[in-house]
Amino acid sequence: MRLAGTAVLLIALWLLMSGLFKPLIIGFGVASVLLVLLVTRRMDAVDDDKVELRLRPVAFVGYFLWLLAEIAKANWTVTKTILSPAMPMRQHLFAVPYSQKTDVGQVIFANSITLTPGTISVEVEAGNFLVHALGYSDGDMAALADMDRRVSATEAAGAA
Repeated sequence: MRLAGTAVLLIALWLLMSGLFKPLIIGFGVASVLLVLLVTRRMDAVDDDKVELRLRPVAFVGYFLWLLAEIAKANWTVTKTILSPAMPMRQHLFAVPYSQKTDVGQVIFANSITLTPGTISVEVEAGNFLVHALGYSDGDMAALADMDRRVSATEAAGAA
């Protein structure tokens, strides 16, 4: 069932991205999907390593919409900084604690930090991420704590 769902998703994605419905192109798409499914199946047979997505879908969609708004605000701030003649940068490297219980939650949080313009997750340490900020301000820690709380809220109950 999972294999069929993956095939349907990949074929739909191929058709959506190519936008061409010629027999040759569709044939290449089907061949590509079959190759990906074959490789995926062989990889699963070797290690059977799977990542469980224990996320609450509605909470995740809400978080994603909030993140898009935060990215837009950060883009505006970085643009103002770059276009300012004085270029008022206050770079800072600091540790940001995380409260996510799952690897997927931690990845979402670290990538959310990096997606926000002017910040990048540099390193993972026990219990926190090392983050570099282009325009550090005193409110950054509170904003990142809010982001951490929002990401943790997307994890399903009982996630460990």
